[in-house]
Amino acid sequence: MNGINARLARAWTHIGPRFLPFADAATEKLPLSRLLRLALFQVSVGMATVLLIGTLNRVLIVEFNLSAWLVATMVSLPLMVAPFRAVIGFRSDVYRSSFGWRRVPYIWIGTMLQFGGLAIMPFALIVLSGDTHGPIWIGQAGAALSFLMVGAGMQTTQTTGLALATDLAPLEARPRVVALMYVMLLIGAVFSGLTFGLLLSNFSEVRLIQVVQGSGLLTMALNLFALWKQEPRDARRAQQRTIAPPTFGESWKIFKQQHQATRFMFAVVLGTAAFNMQDIILEPYGGQVLRLSVAATTGLTALLAGGALIAFAMAARMLIKGVDPYRLAAIGVLVGIVGFSAVIFSAPLDATNLFRVGTLGIGFGGGFFSVGTLIAAMDLETRDRTGLALGAWGAAQATSAGIAIAAGGCLRDIVSSLASSGTLGEALSLPSTGYCTVYHVEIALLFGTLVCLGRLVRPSRISKLRRPHELGATGLSS
Repeated sequence: MNGINARLARAWTHIGPRFLPFADAATEKLPLSRLLRLALFQVSVGMATVLLIGTLNRVLIVEFNLSAWLVATMVSLPLMVAPFRAVIGFRSDVYRSSFGWRRVPYIWIGTMLQFGGLAIMPFALIVLSGDTHGPIWIGQAGAALSFLMVGAGMQTTQTTGLALATDLAPLEARPRVVALMYVMLLIGAVFSGLTFGLLLSNFSEVRLIQVVQGSGLLTMALNLFALWKQEPRDARRAQQRTIAPPTFGESWKIFKQQHQATRFMFAVVLGTAAFNMQDIILEPYGGQVLRLSVAATTGLTALLAGGALIAFAMAARMLIKGVDPYRLAAIGVLVGIVGFSAVIFSAPLDATNLFRVGTLGIGFGGGFFSVGTLIAAMDLETRDRTGLALGAWGAAQATSAGIAIAAGGCLRDIVSSLASSGTLGEALSLPSTGYCTVYHVEIALLFGTLVCLGRLVRPSRISKLRRPHELGATGLSS
């Protein structure tokens, strides 16, 4: 019997890492319970992302009859802060509080901004719904302010939170820890999308306001619980407050001197734009063209995140086997092209299932692309400047996404107006013409991304972060 138990124990030691890919992300100083608690700030970010990009943009366009360009502009306002993510990360690198904290003050500021934006949003929705006698511009200005505050809070919290997770983890476990943070982001998006869809199945303005208010309270609770007793107080760092830290310009110059850093950032910008231009129009496309309900279109965001999670599981095995991260990103681009094509053909075929399959493919391809670029970004990391490295990568992604979202909404409005007026001909006088134009542009951007990635791939390149003895059996994802 003892021999059987010993063999079973040995078997579980091999099976465990395979089915629990982030179990070995934990260390003696950073146990799994503490790591998962810290990752809760990513859950709040995923929830806010679904609320802004998924639920509210569809309601404002379809139920409140606002122009897509106006909604796209409001949704992209949060990303105005994105270019400053590198600065935020750098400031948290060199900040010295009286307690010796670096990350905690910035995470708290981000949390308060995020909560404040969600607190303002219900009042803006009341005005936009037409239930008051006030001028409509007040509701639009209030919505824009709330979107901007939530976005600024998300960017600040996410950048410094990821840097804190990297600080707490040993060097060999950092890639897996940061990857776990991004998996928690998508888990938060999936569950939030499903929950919002369930709560809004019987849609009303009052129910929407209640959902927004509940999201604000949950954001504060999650972030406080995640932050509690995570960053140790450093008396030595507190005593160094009088020492002038290096400037951002000096640190950025060192960062850019790394091999292919500029070219890599350009690839991230181009690919991110290709995958995110459809964010503002995906759910309205399902509502106006395929006649899906609010609950059904809200679930599309969860479907996107679910596709990305599936991609993470597959990418883990590929990375462990030594697949180049740029090749992995290129595979994601190819899958994304197929996904966008399926979405385009779902309109003339009136095939809602094909639309859902295409949405899943877009999420799957975006997941592969994110995994590959995350690993490559870690190769660019500067010693003791984790906030700067992650901030630069996040700034490239978020800025590109913001511009792409706004451009997608404007392009859809322009082409739809031309199509409805008959300027493009009778064959294109369809509700789907404006949407499909955006999807075709995204496919073109994906082909451009492939060209850019091809110049980054090196046949002999083996990233130090993908060595089997460092990765173990964990799944790296972003």
